[in-house]
Amino acid sequence: MRNFLIRWLLNTVALWVVAQLYGGVNFAPGSTLADYLIAGLVLGLANTLVRPLLLLLTLPLNLLTLGLFTLVVNALVLLFVANVTALSVSGFSGAFWGAILLSIVSWLLDVFFG
Repeated sequence: MRNFLIRWLLNTVALWVVAQLYGGVNFAPGSTLADYLIAGLVLGLANTLVRPLLLLLTLPLNLLTLGLFTLVVNALVLLFVANVTALSVSGFSGAFWGAILLSIVSWLLDVFFG
């Protein structure tokens, strides 16, 4: 349970950092801490449940592109999170670059706090 809470908080902080650094990913004006926490929770659940299914379905493309199609899958997951939360993403290219930045920020947070 503790590990889940830590991962949830790290996802939330990573989303907040990406929203501050990159204009293609942001939250609606007036968003509260609850909006950030909900987006972090949905991102964690999407990464746990939806992303592996998408990676399995796109396995031939992933093999053909030597794993680079994973970046597209990450962008699709971020678009999904944006559709069900207060997060807004400016199109697929915004989701693509936002997902790359989110991966880097999440990795850095995991190194320091994980």
